[in-house]
Amino acid sequence: MEISTLATYHCLAFVWYFFVAYSITHVKTEEPPSELFLYGGQWKYLTVLNLVLQAVFYGVSFLADVLRLIKKLRCAKCVISSRDLLFSVLAFPVSTFVSISFWTLYTYNRELVYPKSLDGVIPLWLNHAMHTAVFPFALLEILALPHRYPAKKKGLILLGFVAFLYISWVLWIYSVTGEWVYPLFALFSPSGLAAFFAGSLAIVICCYNFGEFLNRMIWGQSKFS
Repeated sequence: MEISTLATYHCLAFVWYFFVAYSITHVKTEEPPSELFLYGGQWKYLTVLNLVLQAVFYGVSFLADVLRLIKKLRCAKCVISSRDLLFSVLAFPVSTFVSISFWTLYTYNRELVYPKSLDGVIPLWLNHAMHTAVFPFALLEILALPHRYPAKKKGLILLGFVAFLYISWVLWIYSVTGEWVYPLFALFSPSGLAAFFAGSLAIVICCYNFGEFLNRMIWGQSKFS
């Protein structure tokens, strides 16, 4: 894909994610559903954090494209390294995990992850923008251009560290409010919850490996050596 085309695509993707993130953080209702609580605001939800992550990634990608267009190759090389690390370790695995885990749990019992009362607060299009469209966007990014993956050990350590930070954030919120970010967590015993978090981390790692596999299959091993 031509650099100018990539720049246009990344700019539009950045604007889209910025718009979606802005929309969900400014949803207003006179009577919030009882399942919602104020502590942590929207920033306690992985879905919202992922929207910000995607906006940052596409912003960095657009910057890299612009630097290549104006022939600032030394600066572009540094930004491209950051772009590839951000995509491989976080942007692809998290967006894939958010989409798969949300719709799996939603199909099983939506009240565990997205109570029906939220339908009167969050428009249908916004729900799909947050939980459905993120995966096709991630796939399209892989098809658009190759991304250099870090060494497997480094990539998984970084991914695991970010997962640890989010789990710590969820546990902190519970310790302060006595309420779980997601109703699903209330069903587990402490050991069951630990097993659930471990299983979720395993799924995220699978998403990481899936992205790496797709990149290799589409673009070849030599692109990432």
